[in-house]
Amino acid sequence: MKLSLVVPCYNEQDNVELFFAETVKAFQNVKFEYEFIFVNDGSSDKTLEKLKKLYKEKTESDITVVSFSRNFGKESAIYAGIKNASGDYISLIDADMQQRPEVVLEMIDILETEPEYDCVAAYQGERKEGSVMTGFKSGFYKLINKLSEVELKADASDFRTFNRGVADAIIEMSEYHRFSKGIFSWIGFNTKYIPYEVQERNAGETKWGFTKLVKYALEGISAFSTKPLSLATYIGMISSVAAIIYLIVVIVQKLFFDVAVTGYATIVALILLLGGIQLFCIGIIGSYLSKTYIQSKNRPIYIAKEILKRK
Repeated sequence: MKLSLVVPCYNEQDNVELFFAETVKAFQNVKFEYEFIFVNDGSSDKTLEKLKKLYKEKTESDITVVSFSRNFGKESAIYAGIKNASGDYISLIDADMQQRPEVVLEMIDILETEPEYDCVAAYQGERKEGSVMTGFKSGFYKLINKLSEVELKADASDFRTFNRGVADAIIEMSEYHRFSKGIFSWIGFNTKYIPYEVQERNAGETKWGFTKLVKYALEGISAFSTKPLSLATYIGMISSVAAIIYLIVVIVQKLFFDVAVTGYATIVALILLLGGIQLFCIGIIGSYLSKTYIQSKNRPIYIAKEILKRK
């Protein structure tokens, strides 16, 4: 098997059949074998029903359906798809038709003709989002690249194709809290980035609202940087120095200038300020401790309720 198409699916009942048809159409002239790895991420609609229909009716195609027992998230779906893929090359692609299968063929061609590359990743050549979302994403990449030990390519998506060596390295990273963009950067390997044009979503609504993106960004920062922990230490040191300086100023004012020591309002303000700083620092530490706690339980990244496989 030369190519495995890994397709995470969450509530994509109106997209999976069209995605399959368009991919088969785009691949009609290829001379190599390829397979579909559909991962149903605990969908609450008829996605699984549609995937089972494809599996039963499209017997001429090599289709595998991995169905989770509940929604574990796209990161887990990607991991499950890679684990079940048998191709020499693995391609991650969404089912909503925003990422065209024709681009996968371009990626394969690059990997075949430029063997110095192990992975080809696509990024949006022109963003079709609002200025607020674009600004947020740009700021995130600048921030995480300053904090992280690895550099993330701005605007690079999960839409990428890579060889078996990259796939095996990802499978070895069995951490529970997953951040694929960081994982791809951390494992190394030579990656070529190419622009692609994002198409309109065929049906349904995006699963990545602003709140979820913020949470995902915070997950990425805590997964690939320990500098926020150092930030808590620096804030504590600065607060302590500021408190000592203020204390000296108050004593000097009282002893040498007979200035009355400010009272209730100042004390309350300082208590609230220092209390807020302490809670902020405790929150940072708690975020890292919670991830350590969950990881120590050694829970599986996903649970497959059902797997349909041809071979």
